[in-house]
Amino acid sequence: MLSIIIGLVLLMVLAYMGWSIIWVAPIVAGIVALLSGMDLMHTYTETYMTGFVDFAKKWFPIFLLGAVFGKLMEDTGAAKSVAFKITKLIGEKRAILGVLAASAILTYGGVSLFVVVFAIYPIAVALFKAANISRKLIAPTIVLGAFTFTMTSVPGTPQIQNLIPMDSFHTTPMAGSIMGIAGTIVMAVGGYLWLAYREKKMSAAGDTFKEIEGERTSGSEKDERLPNWILSLIPLLLVILLLDVVKLDPLPSLLAGIIAILLINITQYKKFIPSINEGAKGSVMAIINTSAAVGFGAVVTAVPDFKNITDMLLGISDNPLVSESLIVQILAMITGSASGGMGIALQALGHTYYSLAQTTGVSPEALHRMASIASGASILPHNGALLTLLAVTRSTHKDCYKDVFMVGLLIPTIAMIVGIIFASIGLI
Repeated sequence: MLSIIIGLVLLMVLAYMGWSIIWVAPIVAGIVALLSGMDLMHTYTETYMTGFVDFAKKWFPIFLLGAVFGKLMEDTGAAKSVAFKITKLIGEKRAILGVLAASAILTYGGVSLFVVVFAIYPIAVALFKAANISRKLIAPTIVLGAFTFTMTSVPGTPQIQNLIPMDSFHTTPMAGSIMGIAGTIVMAVGGYLWLAYREKKMSAAGDTFKEIEGERTSGSEKDERLPNWILSLIPLLLVILLLDVVKLDPLPSLLAGIIAILLINITQYKKFIPSINEGAKGSVMAIINTSAAVGFGAVVTAVPDFKNITDMLLGISDNPLVSESLIVQILAMITGSASGGMGIALQALGHTYYSLAQTTGVSPEALHRMASIASGASILPHNGALLTLLAVTRSTHKDCYKDVFMVGLLIPTIAMIVGIIFASIGLI
């Protein structure tokens, strides 16, 4: 068990230092194998690569279509058009609420988290400047809108964190709707109240908006010649409708959304091939990063003493929802990836928890929703999405991690507890 602990600590520390998990994960997996007395080459070529390939085989099509969908929404201006309209309706004086709502709607519509970051940031800068709010709150606001409730708890979200549990628990994206709504309220309302409190406190201390040399803020919707916002909203609504109402699988739902973007923005046809190419490239990096983490998890689960660890974790509570949530959350924290950590956990224990659902009466839908919520309650400083966000927003951990921690880890953990309570009293 010591080899597993050493491996997990190494992975977290090296990822925090900025080392790519693509090559760190197999090296650390090799260290775990050596310390555990396993054959190094067999562990890498068979155990690690089997975990890596199995995850990529199962989820790459969704990663691909999701990334292409998001990139087309970005390059055609559709994502920015929707975001502009939302922020205008809410008002520039309520900049935090406007950026939060725009981020949430784009994410729930199927736009990938990374695309949301790039689409929302220029708008956020303009709004925060107009409202004279410290730019230190831009990253935490985007985290709350895109990395929390719309990614994990809102029933029907097409984000990968809500789709992965379907395979283990034979559920749909709407699983655990009541629990999901409760978690959403806790995260959205609690996070917004925290950010509003921080805005007042920072403004009172004189910490207001400061320009960054060479940065270009976003112009008006008219200046940028963005497409009609109502037409831009159609692909987002279509994906949600097909996935959650018509009950189509994620692949045809996303494909229909892509076709809708192409038809609505046919006058921009020259952008289509470059955008699709870039989206495809981005999906490859995303799936490789996540698969690398899952491959490491496959090695961990192959360690002879891993069963002792799983028995210990399973025995944390008589309630499977508690142990499942903690396992998923811990692994997501360690790997710096919500989908990667959940992939590791469910690959190792998904069948076990589904069997427990059959014997203990715990709803598979509750297990689905708790796995999803727990995966997002995990944003430590080395989280891959957070590092990308900080780079784009030109922020540092010192500037904003305190607020990121509150809205991206502590409050979602409270939502996780609320979800468990709801499921325990039958509100699923």
